[in-house]
Amino acid sequence: MEDKIKKLINENIPDAVCTFEGDACNLKLTVVSKAFKELSLVNQHRKILKLLENDFESGELHALSLETRTN
Repeated sequence: MEDKIKKLINENIPDAVCTFEGDACNLKLTVVSKAFKELSLVNQHRKILKLLENDFESGELHALSLETRTN
């Protein structure tokens, strides 16, 4: 799942650096990108969650702790 998430994010945010901690039941994703510079924290998270929307809807991804930062 981590590879799929990373690929999806990098296809849409090319400079994004994704790091993962935990396992499928308790996954934490940190995304760092210059694309977040002009976005509020809420909108940064919305941008990432929108990319993962289909995975949440299908149940393939059911829980994710998300942190976003600019570099």
